[in-house]
Amino acid sequence: MVKDKFIFIAGPCVIENKRLTLEIAKRLKDITSAHPIDFIFKASYDKANRTSISSYRGPGLTKGINILEEIKRKLNIKILSDVHCRTEVKVVKDILDVIQIPAFLSRQTDLIIEAAKSKKTINIKKAQFMSPYEMKYVIEKILSTGNRNIFLTERGTSFGYQNLVVDFRSFLIMKEFGYPVIFDVTHSLQEPASKDGESGGRGEFAYPLALGGVAMGIDGLFMEVHPHPQSALSDRATTFPLFNVEKLIRRVLKLREVLNEEDR
Repeated sequence: MVKDKFIFIAGPCVIENKRLTLEIAKRLKDITSAHPIDFIFKASYDKANRTSISSYRGPGLTKGINILEEIKRKLNIKILSDVHCRTEVKVVKDILDVIQIPAFLSRQTDLIIEAAKSKKTINIKKAQFMSPYEMKYVIEKILSTGNRNIFLTERGTSFGYQNLVVDFRSFLIMKEFGYPVIFDVTHSLQEPASKDGESGGRGEFAYPLALGGVAMGIDGLFMEVHPHPQSALSDRATTFPLFNVEKLIRRVLKLREVLNEEDR
């Protein structure tokens, strides 16, 4: 059930500046290098789906992708970022190892097709309004290009106004499609637009929910991390403290050992 290396996608929600982004990436590489982890660094160059016009969005495509390219070169790590329109794909496809389709755009056929044509791994976030069963149609869009490099990511489901819940059955449902299933635990704890045009959330539940997902057999975790979450420029309410990452990874791997023992 859990034989492959565990996938750990982590980094700041958005690029705040090059120095901090590089610092976070280096620390995450140091932590994960000591464990059987497939580490992928994530950071957004543009948060195009922010609630308020006044919210910080990031450095933008050109400056942001150059920062990510420099980090990839210096640290020799895999990089993930999200795209928002077809024209962005041709700019990022030779730099990113994983191209992410944001949850709000996970039914945008032309964007998905364009990203899939890059032959890079495509990480599809399941939209807050979609059931896990509907992800098979997203998979079909990617497969139509001949690309079979797919991650499916759970990031919570809308539950009334300004709240998300995670149906743990979705992990098992999506695993039936035959592709790695990732749990975006920090975004799943958002309370969207609940703080005067800014998303709040319950970040204190990230640790136990992450372990719960691992117990359900997920293939990886997606987490936004920051050395000082309360000063982060995006998603500060749910961002996971960088200093707690190693403790979490050790617990995750220990739990997977137990699951492996039970499968023998």
